[in-house]
Amino acid sequence: MQTKSKRYESESQQVGKDPVSLREAVEKIKSFKSVKFDQSIECVLLLGIDPKQADQLVRGSVSLPNGIGKQKKVIAFCDDADVEAARKAGAIEAGCDDLVKKITDGWSDFDVAIASPKVMGRVGKLGRVLGPQGKMPSPKNGTVTADIVKFRNNAGGNVHAVVGKQSFSPEKLIENVDAFVAHIKKIKPVTAKGTYIKKVCLSSTMGPGIAVSI
Repeated sequence: MQTKSKRYESESQQVGKDPVSLREAVEKIKSFKSVKFDQSIECVLLLGIDPKQADQLVRGSVSLPNGIGKQKKVIAFCDDADVEAARKAGAIEAGCDDLVKKITDGWSDFDVAIASPKVMGRVGKLGRVLGPQGKMPSPKNGTVTADIVKFRNNAGGNVHAVVGKQSFSPEKLIENVDAFVAHIKKIKPVTAKGTYIKKVCLSSTMGPGIAVSI
């Protein structure tokens, strides 16, 4: 049986069982600096859904206001006039017809694809290729960025996502958590009954979870 480290046990003793404010949770996590790398901060929500019901599944993607400190390879489907702006925003490839052909011919060395509404009609033919890979672009993401967070509920009804790094300022972490929670609220399944968000926790990569009152 795996035993917890003395560091983990020490940090756990500093965490109470009762939920605290989001700011208190963030400041507590930022005070845990006993490891030698910049830990990711994860937000976990226990949802009042039935994971066995297809119409109650919670999944999707969201762009957080301050990013997550992790770079992904992003491509942008856009008009020629927007190519330069897309590249400056971080896209490794940008354009439309030529990019569609490149992917049709077998290229797939990217993590996320974003499209402007104006070109989605021409990008739709890639659905059979990008759909199974989970890379089909969605205009509702609203931006060309490396800060896309994907999520889906597990069998226990939990949804979790990385919301930043321990090195982020408290304000940036709070803004990201608020944005993530707000998005999960927005996409509540209409068939979910009772309390939707039952519990919220924050934790670092190597640290204990802290219950948050939101």
